[in-house]
Amino acid sequence: MPLDPGKLGTALHEELTLHSSLCRREAASFQRAVQGGGEVVVACTQERRLFAEVAQHTEGAVAPLRFVNIRETGGWSRDAGVAMPKLAALLAAAHLPDPQPVPTVTFKSSGRLLVIGPMEAAERAAALAGDELDVTLFTQGGAGAQERRYPVLGGRIERLQGWLGAFELAWTATNPIDLDLCTRCNACVAACPEGAIGLDYQIDAGLCASHRDCVKACAVAGAIDFSREPERRTDRFDLVLDLREAPAFRQHARPQGYFHLPAGAWNDGALATVLQLRALVGEFEKPRFVSYKQKLCAHSRNQTVGCRACIDVCSAEAISSDKGRQQVKVDAHLCVGCGACTTVCPTGAISYAYPTAATQGAKFRTLLSTYLQVGGKAPVLLLHSQERGQALVEEVGRGARLGVAQGVPANVIPVAVWHAASLGIEAWLGAVAMGASQVAVLTTGEEAPQYLDALAGQMEVAESILHGLGYQGRHFAVLRVRTMADVDQELQLLARERAETPAVPAKFAFAPEKRATLELALDHLMAHAGARPAPIALPAGAPLGAIEVDRDKCTLCLSCVSACPASALQDNAQSPQLRFIEKNCVQCGLCATTCPEHAIALQPRLLPAPERRQPRVLNEAQPYACIRCGKPFGTLKAIEAMLGRLAGHSMFQGPALERLKMCGDCRVIDIYAAADEVKITDL
Repeated sequence: MPLDPGKLGTALHEELTLHSSLCRREAASFQRAVQGGGEVVVACTQERRLFAEVAQHTEGAVAPLRFVNIRETGGWSRDAGVAMPKLAALLAAAHLPDPQPVPTVTFKSSGRLLVIGPMEAAERAAALAGDELDVTLFTQGGAGAQERRYPVLGGRIERLQGWLGAFELAWTATNPIDLDLCTRCNACVAACPEGAIGLDYQIDAGLCASHRDCVKACAVAGAIDFSREPERRTDRFDLVLDLREAPAFRQHARPQGYFHLPAGAWNDGALATVLQLRALVGEFEKPRFVSYKQKLCAHSRNQTVGCRACIDVCSAEAISSDKGRQQVKVDAHLCVGCGACTTVCPTGAISYAYPTAATQGAKFRTLLSTYLQVGGKAPVLLLHSQERGQALVEEVGRGARLGVAQGVPANVIPVAVWHAASLGIEAWLGAVAMGASQVAVLTTGEEAPQYLDALAGQMEVAESILHGLGYQGRHFAVLRVRTMADVDQELQLLARERAETPAVPAKFAFAPEKRATLELALDHLMAHAGARPAPIALPAGAPLGAIEVDRDKCTLCLSCVSACPASALQDNAQSPQLRFIEKNCVQCGLCATTCPEHAIALQPRLLPAPERRQPRVLNEAQPYACIRCGKPFGTLKAIEAMLGRLAGHSMFQGPALERLKMCGDCRVIDIYAAADEVKITDL
């Protein structure tokens, strides 16, 4: 690699020594470094294991170790000669502290495996795992072996739910043959003239002609009883291997501990699947990836549902509605940590916890500021997953070394994230505010289809904002790739594009709250915008906007104010007014669905003016004073509407109708003062 230690050292404010064989001939230099007290960063991930072992066996080695890949990500590229700004940025980011630890979710598995499928395939799978796992078979037809090696269940599966260590199977035992009493003598099979009994010892009711010859043949064991009522049963398992063609779980991200391997694909995936099953015995932990703040959630108010973006996007079906408690519920055992829910959440009620927004923002700021300080131009952040995405990026670098690829361009900075869908509009706009010319998300075909739709929708909103502010060019892209050649081609096309950015890069830190970070980014982008037009129209579903109120329909009942979760709609304690602060609006739609007069419509937009922070009056009305005491207690329009609707009702005639014009206190006084009213004491 054409490295310039002087230039890199100046950028990092430290003296760097260039090594060419640190893992071999120059290993002593590494040992001396780890014996010091400072942190040691090794710009090589290929020999991570070797360096860790050397450090472990080096006397007095106390320095913490970090590793960063600057080879496949830039050093092995046709642009390597001009890639020093990017390499400096990657080295600078490697010095950042690790994310703070978060609470974990625990799974406990004792190895109880349920295998569902045809008997031949189920027994074949059980034979490979039975020495390590406690196997139970649930027959789905086929012919089993004569020897009874595993418990066998049968019937109609009603429900299978749960996760690793906590699967619950509910089924109805409809088979007239009691498999616990059955001795597998095969007398019933031989006796049945219709062939309705298979070697899985299940009776096919569609073939059975009710001769009951099987009952006579089974007189000794007494295992067959057609008068037995179907019985509902449940049992718990730690692991599930489903060999049926259709899986029990249809969602894209299935629960951990559940494996679907159709019998027809047995030869291709059996070994890998069985090895994974055998390894899942014991106690396991994973991070609690997201945190939830109910008070910020715009899902529901007063049994009315507004936003359900997180529920719709979750590919693991880990999020469900609990509108009675005005919240959603996140099942941490089902959550796979993709973070798509945090990307689409308009309020930030669901936020990514590992790493936090502040940690991710610090990484963006370090990468971009270092790159620009060293003289880099038009930086592109390439967000990719830590597994398949990172493997493809490294393949591109290796291909460039072999001369079969161009390599990662000098201005493209790869950034590994847990999942490609875990960052959204506030992070992307924040990156542009910090100087990124483009933000590209690399997808590899493993993502759920709804994730790609969510990313595209969020990028459309972000691009509309930037174009409306006068920043020309394409700033955001979803790269859909499958192979190394796809990645190489997409990156070369990406590197040729140039998009406008603020003249002065932002220096702010990402806030813990999503909306706060979004506001910081918008403020900086608006402050340096080339255009300050009237409101910028945004696509439907944008988390920014205003509302339109039909004053002819609105009665100022203010039910929308109590429904608004973001305090965008407010009342006025001094007079009947409906006020609105546009900056707070998340376009959840709760106001529109709550309004009894259907007088509210959403208007997705961005108002690039200070007025978006100030309350403005959407509607106001003349107050209505009590006809008895003169105290205002409603609006003229609301009272008149109520009188008009109830005037023909038999219960509101004469004095009763007049009481509707009184405040609550005066109505009670008037009822007790009226001589013609029947009182409870008179009954």
